[in-house]
Amino acid sequence: MGKIVINKSNLFHNLDIISKKANGKDKVAVVLKDNAYGHGLLEIATLANEFGIKKAVVQTLDEAIKIEKLFEQILILAEEEIHTYSHTFHIAVNNIEQLKKLPKNTNVHLKIDTGMHRNGIAKNQLKEAIHGICRQNLNFTGLFTHHRASDILSTEFYWQRSNFSQIKQEVKEICEQLFLPLPKFHSANSSALFRIKNFDEDFARVGIATYGYLDTDTIFKNPELKPVMSLWAKKIATRVLEKGQRVGYGGVYEAPKNMITSTYDVGYGDGFLRLDGKHKYLTPKGYEILGKVSMDNLSINSEDEEVCIFDDVSKLADIHNTIRYEILATLNPNIKKEVI
Repeated sequence: MGKIVINKSNLFHNLDIISKKANGKDKVAVVLKDNAYGHGLLEIATLANEFGIKKAVVQTLDEAIKIEKLFEQILILAEEEIHTYSHTFHIAVNNIEQLKKLPKNTNVHLKIDTGMHRNGIAKNQLKEAIHGICRQNLNFTGLFTHHRASDILSTEFYWQRSNFSQIKQEVKEICEQLFLPLPKFHSANSSALFRIKNFDEDFARVGIATYGYLDTDTIFKNPELKPVMSLWAKKIATRVLEKGQRVGYGGVYEAPKNMITSTYDVGYGDGFLRLDGKHKYLTPKGYEILGKVSMDNLSINSEDEEVCIFDDVSKLADIHNTIRYEILATLNPNIKKEVI
């Protein structure tokens, strides 16, 4: 199964860049959903707390409970019902019907659809939703949206920003009429944060940038972030592969000469997306993964006791024709973590 190594220095480097761009640590909510993008929920939450981050975003109530003591505010994105209460928890509300399922005094962040057309209430439902919050005796603590094109060169980003700005003004007017305190407004994800020249929202929800990547078009001046995770494998066995012998399923790799090879304890069963031997992949030290990756192991032209499989997933994302999020988030959450 190998191990995941978390580089604390790189994480703090990224959080420092993010905090300065957002105008303070209190303006940053670190996104920890899906096992902190494969990095380990408790490991990253603990380090973020040590750095001084006070807000977090998770997917489920179970995730929130595990890190409750580490943050002052935790936004839960996908929980329609809540069986426990905490002043720390804030529930994302995607539709008006969801309001009826929440117990009194629950903190809610209304999600508004500004153009992504995935989740969130429509603009014309805004008044109804806020009145529903009052009727259900809920606490209106936040209003947010999500950008569909903050990472690409497109006017859609500014179109959604304009929509959200208009909605914020409407919310302020409704709250004034109902004598409600203003909620916290937030829309910026990682790419949006670094596209906004003068960040002026209550906080940013920063996911992929925390972990050292930013999938924004290269035309933008992106910060120099550092990948936080590296994946390591431990040697199982070593052999001499003779010239002409083929290794692994299908025998797609044939030894061009007598060579030393070893198998290591990482495979696609651990969430390391399967390499099929059609694309050459070299580890950071220059070793080659030979042939097809098996469920629980892979072969490398090395006899080192441990091998770093990757310390940057960009090349793997290119090989698999996917985004770096997927390479990271797919890793098995049971892989042991080590913080250095």
